[in-house]
Amino acid sequence: MEHRLVHVDGKELKISNPDKRLFPQLSKWEFILAYYRLAPYLLPYCRNRALTTIRFPDGVEGKSFYQKNAPLHRPDWIETVSDGDIEYVMLNNAPTLVWLANLACVELHVSFNTVLDPMRPTELVFDLDPSVPGFPRVVEAALMIRELLLQLGLDGIVKTSGASGLQIYLPLEPRYTYDETRKVGKFIAHYFAERQPALITVERSVNKRGNKIYFDYLQHWRNKTLIAPYSIRAVPEATVSTPLSWDELTPALSPKQFTCANIFDRLEQKGDLFAEALRKKVRLDDILQFIDRHRL
Repeated sequence: MEHRLVHVDGKELKISNPDKRLFPQLSKWEFILAYYRLAPYLLPYCRNRALTTIRFPDGVEGKSFYQKNAPLHRPDWIETVSDGDIEYVMLNNAPTLVWLANLACVELHVSFNTVLDPMRPTELVFDLDPSVPGFPRVVEAALMIRELLLQLGLDGIVKTSGASGLQIYLPLEPRYTYDETRKVGKFIAHYFAERQPALITVERSVNKRGNKIYFDYLQHWRNKTLIAPYSIRAVPEATVSTPLSWDELTPALSPKQFTCANIFDRLEQKGDLFAEALRKKVRLDDILQFIDRHRL
């Protein structure tokens, strides 16, 4: 079948090459259906954020390219926002998600701020990536960071990147600038790099990290992005960036456990563990005052 017409929330979309294989176990049509079913969980966080996608027109085992600018040939109902020379798509509804999926936009990366307040991120994110294969050390690092956060009267929401790492989100009251959140991220990253030098590093160069976990605090910045919760990743297993409960962080945990094949059973059993990020907001005043007082 060369194409298929579908109606999504009153919009008609033409799905091209629905039988094309995008993943070893998923046709393009099955991939689009997966994103449509993920829409109620993915959209609340992505709404009103600048979107960067990674497109795989010949499937995840073929060539890919990043796309920041909205395609020139697009339906007139696609919402966009301009930032400098770039006109970003905003992933605000299910028809837009299906349209993107039809373009083989496999990965969805979004800004840390909404377009409503470009200078203030909605969260502070600690991004943890292993330098060598293996996930138990990532789990160990994440649990250490959570222990410190609890001591500071804070707590985070953790999710898999869907690839090789973990990300810890601190949902914020909309009052802090990127400069202020960078202060906190840098302080915590260097705190662990100095006290756990065999486990955690802030070294940017992969060749100099050894087997340490990279605490990437620099990615959290204006005009940078991170993989959205519930985005599918471009790996053969079709993994999903999946929110977790903290008690799931065990040495046996693997991001490859969570895929398009089982994410819906998980959502039915556990619900949306990332929904708390939209409800719970924390303040960083105390830790910012501590950093400023000690000139850290």
